[in-house]
Amino acid sequence: GFVLTVEPDAPFSRRALVDFLEQRRIGTRRFFGGNLTRHPAYLNRRHRISGDLANCDLITENTFWVGVFPGLTTEMIDYVVDTIKEFVASA
Repeated sequence: GFVLTVEPDAPFSRRALVDFLEQRRIGTRRFFGGNLTRHPAYLNRRHRISGDLANCDLITENTFWVGVFPGLTTEMIDYVVDTIKEFVASA
């Protein structure tokens, strides 16, 4: 996959961009990473936290994958790029 992170001061949310892409048949997935202490699988695990984890929280909330695979054509890649540009221009 190709990882994208929406900046905190962007005029749109990760969710809005993901919805836009999914409506146009561009596959996305949540990024499993960032602040793992907030993931349900780790809620009842013993752990130690060092610092405020602000950057980890940013990744957890604002990062996602755009699906890619070796069979993507230039036309398909251009479609993804153009779709993201369309969304950003309209935000």
